[in-house]
Amino acid sequence: MTEPASYWPPFALSLATPRLTLRPIRDEEIPAAVQAALSGVHEPGRSPFSKPWAESPADELAPNMAQWYWRCRGNMTPQEWTLLLGIWHDGEFIGCQDVEAKDFATLKTVSTGSWLRQSVQGQGFGKEMRAAVALYAFDWLGAEVAESEAAAWNQQSLGVSRTLGYELNGVTRASWGGKVQEAQRVRLTPATFKRPDWQLKVEGHEPTAKFLGIDPVVE
Repeated sequence: MTEPASYWPPFALSLATPRLTLRPIRDEEIPAAVQAALSGVHEPGRSPFSKPWAESPADELAPNMAQWYWRCRGNMTPQEWTLLLGIWHDGEFIGCQDVEAKDFATLKTVSTGSWLRQSVQGQGFGKEMRAAVALYAFDWLGAEVAESEAAAWNQQSLGVSRTLGYELNGVTRASWGGKVQEAQRVRLTPATFKRPDWQLKVEGHEPTAKFLGIDPVVE
C-alpha cells in the first residue's frame, strides 16, 4: 500500500512534546476528531471561536469538519497554507492546533488557533501544544512572528498567551457568529518567546518544508 506521505508530504510531519504528539489529521482519524468535538469544547452559547462551528448539530458537525480538513489540504500552496495538527495524548485524540500563513516567504509570519476537548482542559495541554508550534515555526520554519487572537473575555486563552511571552497587539471589532465581538490580538517573536524547558522532537520536517516552499534547513 502506498504511504500517504508519498502523495501528501505533510502527512510525514510529527511534533512531540513531553506529553503530546501533534501531526496532520488523516482521513481515518476524522471520526476521532468529530467525537472529541461532540464531547464538548466550550460552555453552551459561549463560543470562543469567530465561527461557532462546535455548536453545529451532530449531523452537520461531522461533514463540516471533514470538508474543512479536505479544503485546507486541497488549497495548500507555498503562497497560502494551513497545517491542521491533531493532538494526541496517551494515544487519544484530544484536540487540534492549526498553523497558517500567507506569503510566508516574504512576511515570515504565522498565525495559530486551537481547540481542546473540555474534559482535558485545565491540565496545561493548551500551553504545551502552542509552545510546540511556536518552537516549530521559529526554529524549523524560520518564522519571525507568530500571531493569534482571542475574544476579549477569553482570559484562559489570553493567559496562555501571556505565559508564553505573547504581547498585546491591539483590539479589533468583528462579527463573530453574527454578533459584535471585541477580539484581542497578540504577537510573539523569538525575542519575547518564553521557551519551555523541554526540547521539541520533530520528524518529517524536510518533505513538509519543501512542499511549503520553505528552505528545510533548521536554523
